[in-house]
Amino acid sequence: MLELAVLGLLHDSPMHGYEIRKRLTELLGPFRAFSYGSLYPALRRAQDAGYIVEEAAPGPPAAARKRRARRVYQLTPAGQERFSALVADTGPQNYTDDGFGVHLAFFTATPAQARLRILEGRRRQVEERREELRRALAAGGASETYTRQLHELGLETTEREVRWLNELIAAESRSDQLDRPARSAPGADRLTPNEGKNGD
Repeated sequence: MLELAVLGLLHDSPMHGYEIRKRLTELLGPFRAFSYGSLYPALRRAQDAGYIVEEAAPGPPAAARKRRARRVYQLTPAGQERFSALVADTGPQNYTDDGFGVHLAFFTATPAQARLRILEGRRRQVEERREELRRALAAGGASETYTRQLHELGLETTEREVRWLNELIAAESRSDQLDRPARSAPGADRLTPNEGKNGD
């Protein structure tokens, strides 16, 4: 998922390494902050794969002589293709807590049908977790006070997420239905005014 996050950020614009780390923290939240220890190996792997290149940042020549020139990372055409493939991927790794959070951050670049499948997959996973928590609560003893409270908190969280996912899925489905007539009639937008009147 770190690969998708890095390529997604560089899809917008070239960035320095520390800018990528800062944007990742802003994008995904402080509780999923990435360290330089995990970020730079990911950048190196992307370079080795030909998805990104590292170049010297433009700046005054005098400043470059006084200190080491800053480097920026930018996406290559192969990286663009890789990013497009990753956002279109609807595999189960996109339903996990980490995977879903990263993919959701780039949903505007994700094809509509892929968005819907990922949302439905995430809902199934959260619903399974909700049922496990319900069973745990039903089987819990009175002496397990704090465990029960933890399960109740988890159940409340999963129920809230299922409701939220239902709303997103409904919105995606409505959008898909509105777009479908236009897709089913590819020549409709090329009708002349007279042709349109004759067809009434």
